[in-house]
Amino acid sequence: MKYENYEMLTFERAGRVLRVSIDNPPRNTMVGALHHDLHRAFVEINRDEETSVVVLTGKGEAFCGGIDIPALARRLEQPQDFSLIASAPELLHALIDLRQPIIARLNGDAIGVGATIALYCDIIIAADHAVIADPHVRTGLVAGDGGALLWPLVIGFARAKEYLLTGNPISAPDAAAMGLINRAVPADQLDEAVDALVTQIAEGPPMAVRLTKQAVNMLLKQWAVPYATAHIGLETFSKAHADHKEAVFALRDNRPPKFTGR
Repeated sequence: MKYENYEMLTFERAGRVLRVSIDNPPRNTMVGALHHDLHRAFVEINRDEETSVVVLTGKGEAFCGGIDIPALARRLEQPQDFSLIASAPELLHALIDLRQPIIARLNGDAIGVGATIALYCDIIIAADHAVIADPHVRTGLVAGDGGALLWPLVIGFARAKEYLLTGNPISAPDAAAMGLINRAVPADQLDEAVDALVTQIAEGPPMAVRLTKQAVNMLLKQWAVPYATAHIGLETFSKAHADHKEAVFALRDNRPPKFTGR
């Protein structure tokens, strides 16, 4: 299968391994075109009989830097468009339904929706300088695009609430220690670690590997699918509040925010 006409993704094939790289420099931030590309890619890969394992990574120094604050501020100065956030469940469902195992290669920071995408992958191996964070609350938003669903399942409710309510970042070694990701390795060993795991999975019995992933993801889907739309609704509701606009403008202007509760 050929992967053509993608604006912010690049594809490389090595045997039955497909490497997908997010390419929106400098921080690989999430914009509408990238969201569309990812959703389309996961749907197409699911039909790709030539691919046994997928590696998802970022070009440059970041995996995915979340939402671009200056761009978000510009949109807030215009009539609001909720289409990107409203389509978030479609992207996550396509990722959960992907038949092939997908390995997140965190070459750098995974922030906000970038962290969500990484956590919805099957296995995460990160360079030890990478940082994982879901700072929705710092922009006056609910972590409704998947973070509030997945973090409690992975690291428990109490620990998830600490990081979701503060937006505090977690270093890759600390994330590995608490079970948020699988492994943190020195940056110069990242490819070796990812390649060894990918080779082992790719050389395994394809049907057993795919059906084992499907069995595990039945539990994830039982949790995620019924609540995804409701969580998006909560995030959309928070997006309409004045505190969201104040948080974004304060981040843009590098000043403390003044929240009013409106």
